[in-house]
Amino acid sequence: MLKMFAFPLQALSYHGWKLNIPVTVVMPKAAPIMKIQKCRNYKANVIVEGKDMAEAKALAMKMSEENKLLYVNGYDHPHIMAGQGTLGLEILEQVPNPDAVIIPVGGGGLIAGIATAIKALSPKTKIIGVESAKCPSFSNAMENNAPIYTPIKNTLADGLAVPKVGYNAYVTALPLIDKMVVVKEEWIALAILRLVEEEKCVVEGAGASGLAAILAGQLPELKGKKVVVLLCGGNIDTTVFGRCLERGLAAEGRLVKFNVELTDRPGGLNELCEILGVLGVSIKDIMHERAWLKDIYTVEVKVVCETRDWTHSMELMNELKKHYQKVQFSDEPLAINDSLAVLGKK
Repeated sequence: MLKMFAFPLQALSYHGWKLNIPVTVVMPKAAPIMKIQKCRNYKANVIVEGKDMAEAKALAMKMSEENKLLYVNGYDHPHIMAGQGTLGLEILEQVPNPDAVIIPVGGGGLIAGIATAIKALSPKTKIIGVESAKCPSFSNAMENNAPIYTPIKNTLADGLAVPKVGYNAYVTALPLIDKMVVVKEEWIALAILRLVEEEKCVVEGAGASGLAAILAGQLPELKGKKVVVLLCGGNIDTTVFGRCLERGLAAEGRLVKFNVELTDRPGGLNELCEILGVLGVSIKDIMHERAWLKDIYTVEVKVVCETRDWTHSMELMNELKKHYQKVQFSDEPLAINDSLAVLGKK
């Protein structure tokens, strides 16, 4: 797995600082604190305005016109795409003739640059783009035959949350893309967790989306193939990172939440704890609820517990259903496929 980091605003801020060229960066309010702070560390003037990338872009263009400044689009400027295309050259240097390259897609600049380089030197290599289901702007553009505004919802892949892909990027990338995939949030969270556990690598949601598509079983044709997955971005806030790991554990079935009605007589809770103890389940949180139950001799217990894996969670569910009539679990864990061979591990 080839690890690369591509965040044009940080690069512009850094080189502006080194070359003594003032740089102003406009980011939406939803931008991660880490990305904002890193640009400020490189002495950029960072303005945080707009609910999404579209509003931030409009403000940046207005400032550029009013103050006679050079406007550089972070995902659609030809020079930015050319720079991102050098990632394609590095990929082919390190992994000659790959069967496929999986690339996260937001505004389209990254996939446009990389695809141009790779298709020119390795035409048989498949170019696969991956978007979050919360912001599938490139897929919508393909259906519309032109870039179109796409409403965005909050997503772990904030780096891909571009409501309208760039025109230059769209026209450049469209004829070079072999497949577009849209992944759900829970798979992105699971991919972040997998990368930490298997590769000891911290990757933000946008960068983990390629692996998410593999884990979700959306690219079965790549099994046994030579595949490059870009991990393009490690800018994730610490608090968000912690929530992603928990969401990944829940999605995989290693963090389980259930409600169960017990007798409110002495020994009722002890019996439940004994069942969990025998199964080897670790209780993380437990809460009683009495006031809203019709039967005054029962108590509803809400439990959050940790299991070893999906199979262990299924064993827990089956055992509780044997002992209790009223037991309700949160969403069942995702069915993880065996495509982790892409990490070099079975």
